[in-house]
Amino acid sequence: MILANITTPLLGLVDTAVMGHMDSSAQLAGASIGALILTQIYWVCGFIRMSATGMSAQARGEGDLTVMARSFYQTAVIAITIGLLIWLTQQAILQAGLWLAAPAADVAVYSREYFNIRVWGAPAALLNLALIGWLVGQQKTTSVLLVQIVGNLLNAGLDILLVWWWDWGVSGVALASVVAEYTMMIMAMLIALKHIQWQPPALEWFNKTARKFLMKLNGDMLLRNLALQACLAFLTIQGARYGQTATAVNAILMQFFVLIALGLDGIAYAVEATVGEAAGARSSKGVMRQTQRGLLWSGLFAVGYAVIFWFFGPQIIRLLTDIESLQQAAYAYLGMMTVLPLVAHWCFLYDGVFVGLTQAKAMRDTMIISALLVYFPVWYVTQSEGNPALWWALLAFLLARGVTLGAVFYWRRDKLIVST
Repeated sequence: MILANITTPLLGLVDTAVMGHMDSSAQLAGASIGALILTQIYWVCGFIRMSATGMSAQARGEGDLTVMARSFYQTAVIAITIGLLIWLTQQAILQAGLWLAAPAADVAVYSREYFNIRVWGAPAALLNLALIGWLVGQQKTTSVLLVQIVGNLLNAGLDILLVWWWDWGVSGVALASVVAEYTMMIMAMLIALKHIQWQPPALEWFNKTARKFLMKLNGDMLLRNLALQACLAFLTIQGARYGQTATAVNAILMQFFVLIALGLDGIAYAVEATVGEAAGARSSKGVMRQTQRGLLWSGLFAVGYAVIFWFFGPQIIRLLTDIESLQQAAYAYLGMMTVLPLVAHWCFLYDGVFVGLTQAKAMRDTMIISALLVYFPVWYVTQSEGNPALWWALLAFLLARGVTLGAVFYWRRDKLIVST
């Protein structure tokens, strides 16, 4: 899963490099805005992957092939439905995104060109979330890695063919992504169907009781994601108000967060699968054992990141920018970046535990509490410090999420496991 995670930012680098060599910077800016509109929606819809992993892992723990098939079809239908809704409302989404971004006229032209093609991949992109999540729950992570590698290599190859050879410009970049998304969808679908021995769906899997459960689970996950996105968006928007330097520094610092997520998310995904399997088997001891094992590995990775950032933080910053003023401004945050993985790994890990238990309500409540009672109050109290206040607030927010999730898990673990 760590290797699969690494392929995603590499894909972004290829897209950026290809667009960065076009004739006009407006093409790069326009495509970036068009991509951002969709990727933000896809990110919020990440609840589909979470619920798919939890349901799939518990079905694996039960050891019933029919239950596995049911979890597969239920999450796939939700994903396809949302993907089609995005496609049907594409123009409203595009107009809202352009209104918020307020790009220049020439940039807006390229944003529309990119978006109007890329949005055709929305059903595949959403279904991929469900399929990848389901395969992770079945612990078929090698298959996930294969799908990601093939999709990303295809996307990169088509970028070069369509843009550099055939000169299709922004349309070529968008089309490459759409083809890659549907290719990944087909691959993942075939792997999943083979795993459930090609069982067809049953109508009772979508009765009123099933729909109520799915709506509750995914609704709670959605609210959790929206609360998290509100905090991250506030950091970006408020940072921009502090000026160009602060905005650029925050973009550099977010790369430290991305580096952390590559490793800690990989461990969290593994915990989702193993904890969910133990919960499906109704093994309280198994859930505790997998949680403790995950904490060990997560803690080791956190310490490793902290050591790397402490000793090599300046070199990482110099790799990200050669502008001396930005380097000097970013150096002041290296202490926070060193502490960041030590504070963050708890919430990453416990997110994985609660996804495996399909306890979305606890995830929703602790996220909202951490945002409203910690993140924004800490920023408000320390805002006189300027941009650093945003990062102090983020550290406090991540710590609060880990503490609250951990407290709920250890105080209510028996009830949580029984109710899965």
